[in-house]
Amino acid sequence: MRLMQIQRQDPWNLAAFDRFDNLREQLNRLFEAPLGGSMRSTEFFNDWAPALDLYETKDELVVRLEVPGLKKEDIDLSLHEGMLTISGERKREEKEATGETYRTERFYGRFQRSLALPKAVKADKVKAAYKDGILTVQLPKTEEAKPKQIEISIN
Repeated sequence: MRLMQIQRQDPWNLAAFDRFDNLREQLNRLFEAPLGGSMRSTEFFNDWAPALDLYETKDELVVRLEVPGLKKEDIDLSLHEGMLTISGERKREEKEATGETYRTERFYGRFQRSLALPKAVKADKVKAAYKDGILTVQLPKTEEAKPKQIEISIN
C-alpha cells in the first residue's frame, strides 16, 4: 500500500494572495467596465450574432435566423462559392430618456453570420422569407448533392 504524502502550504503565502487579488481585479473590470457609472448600454458588446439553425431535407438546406425587430431592408443575404453570409444591423431606437435605465439586454449594431454549406446548392433558386422575426432561407440542393437510390442487382 502506498501512502500519499501531504504537503502543507503556508497560509500566508503572499504569492497566492497576489494571484487571487489579480483575479479579483480582472473580474471586477470585466463586470464593472461596461456597466459602471451611468454607462448602461450594450455598446461594450458591439458584435452580436443572432441564433440560427441549419438543417437538411431531402431536396434542400434550410437556414432559420432569429432577427426580431429588424425590417427586411436591414438584412443582406449573399451566397458565394458555397458560403452563405447573412448580415444586417439593428438600430437603436431613438427616444428621450426621462429616467434612469436599470437594465439593457438587447443587442444593437451590425452582425454577420457566415456558414460554409455542407452540400452544393442551386444559387439561382435560393429563396428567402422574413416573418415574425425569423428569416428563413431555402437553398435547393443540386442533383449531385441529393441522395440517390441505388438498385441492387442479383447475379
